Amino acid sequence: MDPRFAPIFESYELNNGVRLDNRLVVAPLTIYDAGPDGELTEAARSFWRDRFRGFSMFIMPFTNVAASGIGFESPNAFDPRHLPTLQEYADIAHEQGALSVVQLAHSGLRAMPSMTQGHHPVAPTGDVTGRIRSMTTHEVEEMVASFAYAAELALEAGHDGVEIHGANGWLIQQFFSAATNLRTDSWGGSLEARMRFPLEIVKAIDEVRRRHNRPDFIIGYRFSPEEPGPHGITMAETLALVDAMLEMPLQYLHVSLWDFYKYSRRGADTAVTRMQTLHERIAGRMPLIGVGNLLTAEDIAKAWETGWADLVAVGKSVMLNPNLAELIKTGRTGEIQTRFDWTKAASYRYTPAMLQGTASGTDFFPLDVNRPATFTESELGL
Repeated sequence: MDPRFAPIFESYELNNGVRLDNRLVVAPLTIYDAGPDGELTEAARSFWRDRFRGFSMFIMPFTNVAASGIGFESPNAFDPRHLPTLQEYADIAHEQGALSVVQLAHSGLRAMPSMTQGHHPVAPTGDVTGRIRSMTTHEVEEMVASFAYAAELALEAGHDGVEIHGANGWLIQQFFSAATNLRTDSWGGSLEARMRFPLEIVKAIDEVRRRHNRPDFIIGYRFSPEEPGPHGITMAETLALVDAMLEMPLQYLHVSLWDFYKYSRRGADTAVTRMQTLHERIAGRMPLIGVGNLLTAEDIAKAWETGWADLVAVGKSVMLNPNLAELIKTGRTGEIQTRFDWTKAASYRYTPAMLQGTASGTDFFPLDVNRPATFTESELGL
């Protein structure tokens, strides 16, 4: 192995005593594939097979904590009937030697009524059409309990922890943002009130961990640092949230970025990257997972060498390279693919929806080469 990559494979101990084998984390990958009640499908099983072998931790994709929050094909964790699927995800990760962390989430304003199993979609503040209804104060409290119950199911299923998904415009971020939280009760208005929802979720999940006497159960928090628009989240607001989270019983913070090197736009020094700003604010008090378009081994090493991240999450490169960690460790970095190649499509083991997204040029997936003009149903896995 190139000595430059050796530090990435050094172990790391979290503040609850859990040791990670290395600094590489599989970012939560959205594969748009699940059964009618969130079950694993054969296409999903094929995709996950051996994909995070050699990584220290696998963050399971967006997992719904309530039926009212389902927005796309994804796992569920709001009823005991979901335990077998959750257990299978844990087994898949552990068989590959990775810790398994379930990302707990709710779509809020972005829920799809056709998928919410008869429940009316809810959000901090509903939309003008009535398609999404504003939550009552009691419903907000119940939603906090739903996140805690989902964490309990994850614990019972054998997972090593949970990640609270406060990023990417989903429900928790909708509560935090003044652009989407127009409430006038104790769950909205001031910055402190808008922070209350994510903080109460952390406390509720920690209480689950305490009740089960599982200090080793990991709790992480993911966040998006900024939003566009005059009322969107600013870096100043995010830094206030980070300060509050540093006082919480968390094991890590995980920033969501499309580009590791993006600069702050509002509320912080715009000549400094978001990652550096966050790193300096955290000041070593809690590990920060960095992420953002790190496609090659050199990209990962360069990001690590900045010193801004304690752990590095990789997403798109894991999609294209099911054996990414092995390629880095064995010195075969020249084999790492950075663009989807339709002549090698079978090797990626994408789900049908992922293939369709790639075919349509969706930026969520790695850009493709040799893109054909049309595709047959068999080529798309339909």
